[in-house]
Amino acid sequence: MSAISSVLRLVSLAVLLAAAAPAAHAQGGGQGLGGGRKGQRLGQLENAKIAFITNRVSLTQEQAQKFWPLYNEFSARRRELNRSGRLLRRDVTEGMTDQQIRDTFNQAFATRQQELNLEKEYFDKFQKVISLRQVAQLFQAERDFTKEVIKRVAGAGGQAAVDTN
Repeated sequence: MSAISSVLRLVSLAVLLAAAAPAAHAQGGGQGLGGGRKGQRLGQLENAKIAFITNRVSLTQEQAQKFWPLYNEFSARRRELNRSGRLLRRDVTEGMTDQQIRDTFNQAFATRQQELNLEKEYFDKFQKVISLRQVAQLFQAERDFTKEVIKRVAGAGGQAAVDTN
């Protein structure tokens, strides 16, 4: 029961932080979350991610006010690059010439390089609002959150991924 109350506290904190950083929602214009249940689930997932990162990185209120708009900007740019990369990988078809396949892969490589450049750029920007150690914790927290989500989805097996113990 204490694990559930901890999660609820983190989600509450996430909702407060999300309200304090309306730039995140304004940037996407509501487009990325979709409508209905899918949008609601993605919103819950985003709130959980905010809480997870805030907890792991130990952001103060002052840091959070400066950090979240910057992180949301970074996330939006990274999401767009990821979308472009997925589209390129999906474009390779049987009817393509070798040169077209080569060009598609070169574009995909360029997109991956842009993703790396973006991470380097924001690595520097993040250090202006949080400590170097917190930046390292941020990148680790992102990986850990993704692993946890994948683990819960895989473990759900079509059932709710809520621990009732």
